[in-house]
Amino acid sequence: MNKVKTEYVTFKQDFRLESGRVLSPITVAYQRYGKINSDKSNVILLCHALTGSAHAAFQLDNDDNKKVVGWWDSMVGSQKAFDTDKYHIICPNILGSCYGTTGPASIDPSKQSPYGLDFPVVTIKDMIKLQKILLDHLKIDKLYAVAGGSLGGMQVLEWGVNFPDIAEKLIVISATSKITPMAIAFNTVAREAIRSDRNFNDGNYYGKEYPKDGLAVARMAGHITYLSDTAFHNKFGRRLSGQDSIYDFYSRYEVENYLVYNGHKFTERFDANSYLYLLKAMDIFDLSYNFESLDEAVESIKAKVLLIDFTSDFLFPLYQGDELNDVMISKGVDVVRETIDAHYGHDSFLIEVDEQSKIIINFLNK
Repeated sequence: MNKVKTEYVTFKQDFRLESGRVLSPITVAYQRYGKINSDKSNVILLCHALTGSAHAAFQLDNDDNKKVVGWWDSMVGSQKAFDTDKYHIICPNILGSCYGTTGPASIDPSKQSPYGLDFPVVTIKDMIKLQKILLDHLKIDKLYAVAGGSLGGMQVLEWGVNFPDIAEKLIVISATSKITPMAIAFNTVAREAIRSDRNFNDGNYYGKEYPKDGLAVARMAGHITYLSDTAFHNKFGRRLSGQDSIYDFYSRYEVENYLVYNGHKFTERFDANSYLYLLKAMDIFDLSYNFESLDEAVESIKAKVLLIDFTSDFLFPLYQGDELNDVMISKGVDVVRETIDAHYGHDSFLIEVDEQSKIIINFLNK
């Protein structure tokens, strides 16, 4: 299996955020796959989702020598959707995360301790502005494509609007121009679970007891939105766990075990403050912000666009894809929309490989 390493670059210049706050210095973690060609015309920027990392594919040897495969290994590699025999793929960790790029767990140079909640609110536009600085550092001024799913797809949209002359193609998967009030409501439950944890300590928990119970419950709320009703039926039904009795107060259904297990497993790899900040970035994202309307924002897009969504997506329902597609068509954007019939829910973009791969390969080869 191919191996990959995480690279890091620190920028010492002031980085001004949408809020007006300034971060300095600022570090970006990223990974690269496949060879870049002589004229740098084969570069694809891959944008990860909410709790993803720069490690999209291949095998990574981490400190404890475990073999860790990337979150989209099924889609990135030789003869896969994002073919590393043809393309040079760059995947940066987003601003505010906890996988190497500056975030709430990073050291605040003004106090020589983690930022915690002193970290400024960041936006998806801030994330892609930092990615642009990374590309400038790598001396890459054109992109063949920008691609991503969920929060990654929102980044792709911001790329199309804010840097319309850089990318030739945009691949937006399971994403929307803004999330629904219902999605904000689920994110609110997640935030309150974290803030209510007895160990949260206003975000100053570093080096102390970790607010893992609150973060676990927050992630459980998220997992409910990532699947669909059909997926829950197919995966769990109403099966009780093992030999549990319905009359035992502490008995659990299999779906409960799934949520509890994955919620607590998540606390082993992610920072609670980062989760708060990235949920906030998702909530406040609105592609039309600073424009008169979504129509005006979309009018900036010059790239060819591929919109992929899934019939069972509960988090970002199909009517949002209808709206985005209709606006793009009305503004003369060269857009193709593909809706895949899949029952996995929002997580389909990570699971539904075959049909998705065919669509992406066809779009990239045009």
